[in-house]
Amino acid sequence: MSDKIIPRQMEFLNRGLIAIKVERGVYIGWRLLGSDNEQIGFYVYRDGEKLNEMAICQSTNFLDENGSIDSTYSVSGVVNEKEISISESVHVWEQNYLTVPLQKPKDGLTPDGVSYTYSANDASVGDIDGDGEYEIILKWDPSNSKDNAHKGYTGNVYLDAYKLNGTHLWRIDLGRNIRAGAHYTQFMVYDLDGDGKAEIACKTADGTIDGTGQIIGDGLADYRNSEGFILEGPEFLTIFDGETGKEIVTTDYDPPRGNGADWGDNEGNRVDRFLACVAYLDGVRPSLVMCRGYYTRSVLVAYNYREGKLEKVWKFDSQDSGNSHYAGQGNHSVSVADVDQDGKDEIIYGSAVIDHDGKGLYSTGLGHGDAMHVGNLIPSRSGLEVFQVHEVPSNYGTEIHDARTGEILWGLPSTGDVGRGMAADIDPRYEGVEVWSSTHWKTGGDGLYSSSGDRITENTPQSFNFAIWWDGDLLRELLDHEYDEETGIGIGKIDKWDYKKGELINLLTAKGTRSNNGTKGNPCLQADLFGDWREEVIWRTDDSSALRIYTTVDMTDYRIRTLMHDPMYRVAIAWQNTAYNQPPHPSFFIGHGMELPLYKPIYEVKTSKSIVKK
Repeated sequence: MSDKIIPRQMEFLNRGLIAIKVERGVYIGWRLLGSDNEQIGFYVYRDGEKLNEMAICQSTNFLDENGSIDSTYSVSGVVNEKEISISESVHVWEQNYLTVPLQKPKDGLTPDGVSYTYSANDASVGDIDGDGEYEIILKWDPSNSKDNAHKGYTGNVYLDAYKLNGTHLWRIDLGRNIRAGAHYTQFMVYDLDGDGKAEIACKTADGTIDGTGQIIGDGLADYRNSEGFILEGPEFLTIFDGETGKEIVTTDYDPPRGNGADWGDNEGNRVDRFLACVAYLDGVRPSLVMCRGYYTRSVLVAYNYREGKLEKVWKFDSQDSGNSHYAGQGNHSVSVADVDQDGKDEIIYGSAVIDHDGKGLYSTGLGHGDAMHVGNLIPSRSGLEVFQVHEVPSNYGTEIHDARTGEILWGLPSTGDVGRGMAADIDPRYEGVEVWSSTHWKTGGDGLYSSSGDRITENTPQSFNFAIWWDGDLLRELLDHEYDEETGIGIGKIDKWDYKKGELINLLTAKGTRSNNGTKGNPCLQADLFGDWREEVIWRTDDSSALRIYTTVDMTDYRIRTLMHDPMYRVAIAWQNTAYNQPPHPSFFIGHGMELPLYKPIYEVKTSKSIVKK
């Protein structure tokens, strides 16, 4: 454990002020920043007139009963009765979501004559111009995108950048030599070089076109075989400028394909299983980690991007001497946390953990899984825990283990693939999170369990995909979709678990929206994007003509710093789009009976656009 905690580089954020028309007036919410004085309070202004004589110190929201749709609002920070800053001024939303118009790509035709269309898919956020407000980086998926195990051509994958007002900034075309599907394009959006502006990093190939129209490599190359797989040709890793989409630096993708059989087959299935994340490997500045494989061979490569140069830091390969027990332990997702409390991040690669220096920390040996949650799941225990479900039947098909050592705390046997698992505090009668899985979900499930392994209910909450802090209490709500198996259509929704009745209560059904990735029911993104510490959710509209960013309008008396200034939560937003999307967790416990967290010290990187009015 580190004796000295060094501040971590984080992005400068403005107050994220929002004002929304509600039945009783206007709801106003804003951020408490990671850099704010502990004693800070806030004044709220409507049309330049101060609304509260006493500074608001117990929350970061306010209900203006006399506000109207035509009002404008700002807030100021107050320390020792002195106003030290004033926020941006905002207008009032008519409803509890912001609509961001999109420019949908044109339909396409595959080489074998099959037409396809596009829909908005995974999204990420970063401040790409340094003004303290997030921009959205959106992946467009063609209707013929494929799981790696399936044959067939796919359309090109596009990455778009949008401001929150719908301004389209650029489009990157990844080209014909990048296949479309959940496992191919893991795009990281983060300020990797510490200049106050986020970059975009992802795997590219011959024919990728950057946001300025420049072609990477050979624009005429076509490495697709007759089954639509891409088993030859160069593979690249590119860092793009966030503000323009321009290619900054391109290098060979490491790890390369090599011998396809090393990854589990020669058909283009397991060799093309990619993961990626951002981690503070030195404890201060972010590094990029690009990965390949998890069913058999697993390889992770860490990079630093500094001053326009991409430098390889380390490479971990399960084929190297002494690493054989790390093979076959990867998930369809990845997580990042300081599991050993030394101030530096580790990569939780499913059932294996790679230390900050690129050496194996431990492997539980329980193998591959589709879902994983890492956080302070049991607050009475020191450190973090990992909740994981597994594909291979064992005595621990569903389990919780110590994130530092891999020690299994408790588990449940399985007889088949446990495809989904969730960890969230949804019942205040038990310590920490409650956990459940999709075992026997069609017949009501295997039950809800406490964090100590006690069975709480016989029935299972029929919501396994995401969890979100939404209403005014500290319990977490469940983010999912109303899914029609016949049509394959999912409509975004948020439910609350009624722990007394043992049933789900619907809080929001986002009519006119669609979920992503089939039964997985993912939103485009879930994150604390603006307002107070509670989370927003982005769903696409049913025709992908726009994104809708939904936010809560419930009042709360709880005051927590923006989750985006908790480094563990912030990097979780970066890796959320990786393969089978998983919900984010902060480094501290949020839930019933929580103690005020010890916040990680940060330093904000500011630019000339980082405006704080004095």
